[in-house]
Amino acid sequence: MTPVVTPAEMRAIDEAAPVSLDVLIGRAASAVARHAIAMLGGTYGRTVTVIAGKGDNGADGRAAARLLERRGVRVRVVDVGSVPAVLPPADLVVDAALGTGYTHRPGGWSAPGAGGSRVLAVDIPSGIDGLTGEARGNVLAADETVTFQALKPGLLFADGARTAGRVHVVDIGLDAAGASCHRIDVDDVAAWWPRRPTDSHKWRGAVKVVAGSIEMPGAAALCTEAAMRAGSGLVSLSSPGAAPATIREVVQRHVAASGFASEALVDIDRFEALVIGPGMGRTDDAMSGIRSCIGQAPVPVVVDGDGLSAIADGLPGRTHPTVLTPHDGEFATLTGHRPEVDRIADVRATSARLGAVVLLKGPTSVIADPGGEVLLVDHGDERLATAGSGDVLSGIVGAALATGLEPLRAAACSAWLHADASRRAGRYGIVASDIVDSLPAAIEALG
Repeated sequence: MTPVVTPAEMRAIDEAAPVSLDVLIGRAASAVARHAIAMLGGTYGRTVTVIAGKGDNGADGRAAARLLERRGVRVRVVDVGSVPAVLPPADLVVDAALGTGYTHRPGGWSAPGAGGSRVLAVDIPSGIDGLTGEARGNVLAADETVTFQALKPGLLFADGARTAGRVHVVDIGLDAAGASCHRIDVDDVAAWWPRRPTDSHKWRGAVKVVAGSIEMPGAAALCTEAAMRAGSGLVSLSSPGAAPATIREVVQRHVAASGFASEALVDIDRFEALVIGPGMGRTDDAMSGIRSCIGQAPVPVVVDGDGLSAIADGLPGRTHPTVLTPHDGEFATLTGHRPEVDRIADVRATSARLGAVVLLKGPTSVIADPGGEVLLVDHGDERLATAGSGDVLSGIVGAALATGLEPLRAAACSAWLHADASRRAGRYGIVASDIVDSLPAAIEALG
């Protein structure tokens, strides 16, 4: 995992450093110079322009400029107060103007044109809010960014994610071990995702799904198929008031459209997790039945889709884990507002209030548990923006919970595998069932 800290948390980490500021600047400058030379492909005959501000970010840039000059690079240092509208020609521009400590000023930051030069940002592209990722003015998009000791939220969200380019996190000897937010990668998922034992049987990790309706049978099909492809040996589906879906491998139990909770949960003691909500509609009968199922289920529960509308007034009291998987609109249903610009803080607060793990879907998904721990998944892209994709994710989370994986990691691993499966499905024309079909390959690739 890679720690993610806010600008305020980073300042506290800096202040607690066991070495002087000059030593830290020297280490940061060495990293910047090293990555600059790699981007240049050498030093002979190369020209670099460094935009240097007044703070520590500018000090890093100026120190890097001196190191590059010693290696034979022609370096031009431009003070942030006298930056021209267009920079003179160079092989590389090093943006050390503002850093993560930048605060919004009237008119914002107006970045110069780079004239086609490649750009290396120091810590964060200048003008990007280090907490939210919002652009505060015109931003010079970077090809690569070197940041120190930990990621900053602004590199993972909104304009920051689009302008940071490839991000390198460099250890300069600071202590970020106290971070309560981390980005996960493939190594984390490989370490956490459970393997089925050789003596397993179909009821081990069984998942019950209550989903779908006459109008939306596809949501139930995608959710159940995803749970199977994610490793559940047996999946049972009930679609209240609807004819059973024609899925050969799924156990299907017909239940009435109203008062369906007792029927849907009649054999729940044989299952390890329940997924409820996708495609069920928002009739009074559906809302009442969903609330009853959630309140009575003696197993971990994943609530998605229309199920989230059913708990808008509060989550029924539960003693077993609950995972909620909203997109931005469903998050507004749960909270009364769209996600705040500080998505991490908003999801963390919502998780604590509801007593459930909350997975807010997005280009960078935010997963928080009631204790305040947060995991981020930035592996997805536009391929996940397709109808039914969320139904697939809820099925994967259900399968993960059914193995006994603790809820925060189950949700985060599922979000990462969901994204990875979409990448394996191709680049264009991806539909949700393609993600389901690619799930086994994504899991097998974990090794």
